[in-house]
Order: sequence, then structure tokens, then C-alpha cells
Amino acid sequence: MNLNNWLALIRTPKLGSKTVRTLLTTTTIDELFNTSRATLEKLGLKSTAIAAILNPQWQLIEQDLQWLEDPNHHLITYDHSAFPALLKEIPDPPIAIYIAGNPELLWQPQLAMVGSRNPSPSGRDTTYEFAKHLAQTGLTITSGFATGIDTAAHSGAIAANGNTIAVMGTGLDTFYPKQNHRLAEEILQNNGALISEFPIGTPTKANNFPIRNRIVSGLSLGTLVIEATLRSGSLITARLAGSQGREVFAIPGSIHNPLARGCHQLIRQGAKLVETAQDIIEELGPLAASLTPQSTTTPETTIKDNTTSTLDPDYKKLLEYIGYEATPIDLLVTNSGFSTNNISSMLLILELQGHITTVPGGYARIKYKACEQI
Repeated sequence: MNLNNWLALIRTPKLGSKTVRTLLTTTTIDELFNTSRATLEKLGLKSTAIAAILNPQWQLIEQDLQWLEDPNHHLITYDHSAFPALLKEIPDPPIAIYIAGNPELLWQPQLAMVGSRNPSPSGRDTTYEFAKHLAQTGLTITSGFATGIDTAAHSGAIAANGNTIAVMGTGLDTFYPKQNHRLAEEILQNNGALISEFPIGTPTKANNFPIRNRIVSGLSLGTLVIEATLRSGSLITARLAGSQGREVFAIPGSIHNPLARGCHQLIRQGAKLVETAQDIIEELGPLAASLTPQSTTTPETTIKDNTTSTLDPDYKKLLEYIGYEATPIDLLVTNSGFSTNNISSMLLILELQGHITTVPGGYARIKYKACEQI
């Protein structure tokens, strides 16, 4: 196989994976780039694709080749035996996958974790703890490298010394969002992988991020949605997972939290309601038997704050009225019976001690132990 020709094929416009799979049943990549216009027309290719095959952009292909000179950089094409089997099963697998990091992770059992780019503190913490525990069981945590839930999922897996894969919507020489540049370095330093179907040099394009979602779900045995609005791109990933024959999981939330509505909709549509990480392990069937926690610590059996024992009784009482979603201060005045002035000073102390945080609409609890098996 001529690698140059594969790289040229990847960069050929108007040539989807379905067309490539059809072409590979009748010809080889090398034959494709050594044939006439008439033959290409007979194969049913569009004029734009034909022009690109007859006159490849060799300067861009040289850019790919230079990137691949790094021993930590890889390219796996659709016809290669190393192409992940689960991903090959989806209706429209990518032509090839660029990989920075550990390519063997693509064959490991994976769970996709997705959700809001602007989660609540509770949602971010829940994601981190779920990812941390599930990574300890041996699952590779796969997500889309976005801010919010994606970042918390990758970070939780890293904290557990587990495996994580970030599926990018850009070329692997570009990091988006830019503030996650450090996260990318941590993923690579911890034997993880950054992957993309987009060639080196592909900039940030809004349309590419929904496209990459099918890879997030396609690589995984199931997809867990933590927080999502009804218009969230995470619901696209969940629908893709369902259409790919994969499990879909969702964590419910408060009926007053807009970020829970997407999860509630998924549950109504048949997604598995998840309260603990063990719920996911059990649903993954035969695979669950081989996934046992590597951690020797005993998890807490309930969600609770483990530092409230030293609090004054009035502070404990106030904290009981503060939920894990935004709780308005006027509601705290009504429920607790404390004056507004007293509550304001008490909230400041609770925030300084790390029990709560200021969020849009009020205050939310943030310091708690994770659920059993999280």
C-alpha cells in the first residue's frame, strides 16, 4: 500500500466512507490513483473528487508525512487490521483515524461520557467521580475534549491512572478549546490517546464537531449522558449510540434544572437510568465480569458531605436546605427561618470552607463523597 495515496484519498473532497468502502470492493487505493478520468467517471465519482484524485495536493500530504514521523503519531486506515472493530460496525465509519498517543486503546472496552459544556458544579463533580471509578474498573473513558462534562470525564480517568481517549473535531495539530491544551498533554503523558478523522491542518469548524460525535459513540460499548439541555449536542451523540446498537445511559436530575431535561427525555425514550457506576457495569453484560475495581479504597454508600461533623448546628441546618443545583437565597430564608443578614454571613463561611459555591441563581453544594461504586 502506498501511504501517500491513502493520505491523498483522505483529503479528497466529496468522497464519503460509504463510497470508499464500495470502491475498495472493486479496486485498490493504488489502482485508484493510477487510472484514467474515464474509469473514475465510470466508478460514479463526482467531478470534484475526480479532480482531486488526478491532481492530489502533495504539499498538504507532505505535511501529513512530517507529522507521522513522530513515533508517537499514527494513522490507521479503514482497510487495516488495526482499525477498531466496533467502529467499523457503524453505518459511516471514518476512512482513517489519526492518533497521537496509544493506538492500542482503540481496541479496549470503552464508555463514552458526554454532556453540557456549562455544567453545574454537581454535574461536573459527578462526572469526575463516575469517570474515576469506571476507569478503575478497566473501562477506557472516551469523550469529545470539550469544556465542561467532557473535560471532567477525561480528568477523572487520569486521576484514577486509567485510560482515556479524546476524539477531536480538528486536526491533531490544533487544540480546541485552547484552554484544554494542558489537558491534552496530561492525556498523552498518562498513556491516553487523542484521535481525529480530520487531516493535519484542519482548523476549528463548527460542522466538524457533530460529525466527530459518531466516533465517540461508535468506539464505545455505551454512552453516558450526565447533564444536557434539550438542544444539547450530547443528545445527538446519544441518538447515534442508539442507532449504532449501543447502550445509552442517563443520570437524572432536578426537575427544576434545565440541564437535566435532556437526560429526562432520553430516559423517557428508553435510556437506562443511572444512579451508580455499578448500574453501568451491570448493564454491559458479560463484559462486567472482567471489570473489577483496581482501587483498594472502600467507596461511601451514600452521597454525603464528609466534613460537616465540625459545623455549628445552625450551619448544618442551613446546609441541609442547599441542594446540588442552584438554590435561591430567598428560598433559604423561607425554609431555614434565619434572617437575610445572618444567612448572608453564614453562606460566606460555608463557601470559604468549601461546602458550597456561588452559581447563577443562588448557591449549590459541592463538597461530597461519591455514590456507592462511583
